[in-house]
Amino acid sequence: MLSKAISMQSLWAKGSISKVRLFVNVTQKPGLGGKLLKNRFSTSTQLPARGARVRSKATTSIPGKLTAISVGQASLAGASLLGIGGLCFYGLGFSSEVGAIDKAAVWPQYVRQRIRDTYLYFGGSLLATAGSALAIARNPTLMSIVSRNGIVSMVVTIGAMIGTSMLCRSIEYKPGFGPKQMAWLLHTAVIGAVIAPLTVLGGPLMIRAAWYTAGVVAGLSTVAVCAPSDKFLNMGGPLAAGLGVVFVSSIGSAFFPPTGALGLSLYSIAIYGGLILFGGFLLYDTQRIIKHAESMPHPAYTMRPFDPVNASMSIYMDAVNIFIRILMIMANGNRRK
Repeated sequence: MLSKAISMQSLWAKGSISKVRLFVNVTQKPGLGGKLLKNRFSTSTQLPARGARVRSKATTSIPGKLTAISVGQASLAGASLLGIGGLCFYGLGFSSEVGAIDKAAVWPQYVRQRIRDTYLYFGGSLLATAGSALAIARNPTLMSIVSRNGIVSMVVTIGAMIGTSMLCRSIEYKPGFGPKQMAWLLHTAVIGAVIAPLTVLGGPLMIRAAWYTAGVVAGLSTVAVCAPSDKFLNMGGPLAAGLGVVFVSSIGSAFFPPTGALGLSLYSIAIYGGLILFGGFLLYDTQRIIKHAESMPHPAYTMRPFDPVNASMSIYMDAVNIFIRILMIMANGNRRK
């Protein structure tokens, strides 16, 4: 059974760049005679089976030269070292500049409440998405629906992703459970449905990928909080440019299979480059959330309240993209064993 879908989502927030994220994933479903289950979500590309086979072929056909995958892995390793270095530098207080963690002691209660609510919705989004994906994976009928192939399926997926996102963002936030929260849960359920076909990779692998993602998100969030409060807010332009590159690579990988130099390069950029990119987005979005919570007037002096649901959606999308790429890289590693 073949299934293909591409999902795009635009995230808008005052004072931030507009982010358009295209997600193209391909995984191989066991027990289908080697057929590929084409999935979606995250700015990625063709997943493990093709990547592993092509990597092996490319490595043996170009002896002594760096392959696109090797370059991607080296870039990711370098970015990881920078992240660890940043965590040590800012986390141990070596920076002389004031960070958000230093300001937290003097934050008014309403600023603390805004940030706390944002991360509560962030955690709730992840739980709701995981629950939706698991429920669909356990229902053969629903799994068949979300794994369908074709243009119609692609259009419906794009419409559902963008539509539920826009609906959620357009509703005014009010504390408690109301229309805003219902639209939020609907959006996370749609994303869970998009992710559900990836469960064919197996529960243990997905759990490991989730733990690794939690470590990456926690580490990068710590760097963003400990760093000077505007350190990463100037990254909007480069991140937007990088997103365009990963976007084009994801589109190109759908037309150029990774059996040649071009296809393999696009595959590497979309997976490894995308992982680095969304790590950068997480740093940017974390500081943007804090800045917005600090700069927005006191609730008594503003007509529109702070919206923790909308604020959480950017880091939520970053985390999901990071998870998908880590999962694909791990799946590739398993296939080489």
